Amino acid sequence: MTSARRIGTEDSATRQALLDAALMLLVEEGYASVTSRKVAAKAGLKPQLVHYYFRTMDDLYLALVGRGAKQNLERQEKALASEQPLRELWAVSTDPTGGILNIEFSALANHRKVIRAELVSLAEQFRKRQTEAFAAILARYGVSHDELSPEALAVVITGLSQILVLEEAMGISAGHRELQTAVAAWIARYEPLSGRR
Repeated sequence: MTSARRIGTEDSATRQALLDAALMLLVEEGYASVTSRKVAAKAGLKPQLVHYYFRTMDDLYLALVGRGAKQNLERQEKALASEQPLRELWAVSTDPTGGILNIEFSALANHRKVIRAELVSLAEQFRKRQTEAFAAILARYGVSHDELSPEALAVVITGLSQILVLEEAMGISAGHRELQTAVAAWIARYEPLSGRR
């Protein structure tokens, strides 16, 4: 019989402090260092509080993934609403902050099926929204789907940006400047720096 023990509220400042601490550990030391004791110590709280707010460590990881996905979606929406959405989306996609998290969450997903399932679900939702946005952007710039489909653009932007970010996180930079220059030139065809077409 499962216990009906109480769980802390999602909007609690303590819960947010625990998530912040777990995120810092994830970035600084890797997913294997995210234990209830270390998270509590990093947050300056008692270890029991971790399991008051999260029944399991997977629940804590899922909360981190969900929070990150929400922040990414907000950043994507802000970029899409800008005057130069391609330029802004590329900047969001190549932000190095996400590179380390992608590495750690991918490694974690190899060991925890529930995390993998959540990452796949969120990525598919994100890709769907990205494809819809790219369809509107390409139509706005008069690019035919024969030249470049929204689906292909979503995969290209995601793939290229992830390679750059992941390699830079590992210290690899060969060819990066040239790729950045090529992408910037392609974007400039549709979104000149002056903002005028």
